[in-house]
Amino acid sequence: MEHHHHGAHRVDLVVYPGFKALEAIGPMSVFDYANVHLRQKGLPDGYALRIVAAQQGLVQSDTLVALQATHTLADVEQDAGCTVLLVGARNIATVLPDSGALVDWVARVAPQVARMIALCSGSFFLAQAGLLNGRRAATHWSVAQELQRSYPQVKVDADAIYVRDGHYWTSAGVTAGIDLALAVVEQDFGHALALEVARDLVMYLKRPGGQSQFSVQLASQSVQHSGIGMVQQWVLAHLDQAMPLALLAEKAAMSERHFRRIFQQEAGCTPSVFVENARLEGAKQLLETRGDLPLKTVAAKVGLGSEQALRHLFQKRLGITPVAYRERFGD
Repeated sequence: MEHHHHGAHRVDLVVYPGFKALEAIGPMSVFDYANVHLRQKGLPDGYALRIVAAQQGLVQSDTLVALQATHTLADVEQDAGCTVLLVGARNIATVLPDSGALVDWVARVAPQVARMIALCSGSFFLAQAGLLNGRRAATHWSVAQELQRSYPQVKVDADAIYVRDGHYWTSAGVTAGIDLALAVVEQDFGHALALEVARDLVMYLKRPGGQSQFSVQLASQSVQHSGIGMVQQWVLAHLDQAMPLALLAEKAAMSERHFRRIFQQEAGCTPSVFVENARLEGAKQLLETRGDLPLKTVAAKVGLGSEQALRHLFQKRLGITPVAYRERFGD
């Protein structure tokens, strides 16, 4: 794939009071490091970053960090560049009602740019502008249901790290913004450069801890109900085994129908979805910590019959292959 280069890609990072600092600084670092690597190869910078806000000046984030906006929304509207990147808010529910002007601006600018990116809860600005109707979108897990409820025409993919639909890109929370930015670098300059940048940032990308640290998603599905909780613990401890509904129901000493209903009620998902999440989580941890294992072995250890099934699960749920996941997150 040829990556023709006519000057730098302009990335306009849009912030507003209360934006998530980490969400702005993560992707900013990705584009910055990409420039460093290009310079080392004797190539010109690939990205020209600008901080954009309603007015020029300091914009306070959700933490002690403030960013200095050098350009205004009006500047971007007069000269829409390559990429607009809209960050999320820690509490989108309080920010959105006062963001009418920003939403209107997004609606006007989005059709003019090569890529319109919303990180995390920033997807609400795009949804409110009507831009995601009929499109797939990702967002932060904690507001995924809210996004779907408020904007029924959006196809919310609650599990995706990031989603690209046409020239609209959306991501899940915080570090997912780094993943999305790496995907942009890959699109612009190829896989090798994106991987070099990922390796630079790997200290931020690595999740510490071992088996006990399940993802937010699994944690959100674990329950107090003794029968169901016991089955969940069994699932997590026996990932290499087949888990037909009949077996799980039997362990809970319930009929299949009753078990499925109670499980759904307690965990907020079906038993099969919980099992799939657990298998995915187990596979992610093996790929992160055991670079020596063949993919076939990884698949077997988490009860996915084949390497093909492992690849399918990663593509479906994370939008990347197991190999790409290991390259990015492995030791």
